[in-house]
Amino acid sequence: MDSVVSKTGIMVKSPGKMNASELKEWKRKSYERAKEYLFSIGQPLVYFGKDGTPVAEYSDGRIEAVQ
Repeated sequence: MDSVVSKTGIMVKSPGKMNASELKEWKRKSYERAKEYLFSIGQPLVYFGKDGTPVAEYSDGRIEAVQ
């Protein structure tokens, strides 16, 4: 009989209790996980660019302004 194993993540430490380096690493990893997930389902990562305009980043490296 095959069994299915499921695991849900829980935070070990809340962001409010992290020091600056832990918080920076947590943010970086969160961004990478979101990006990997969106690319895996064929969707772009959409965010605000440096000038405040929304942009879409695609898995092939393209970055385009969103209108």
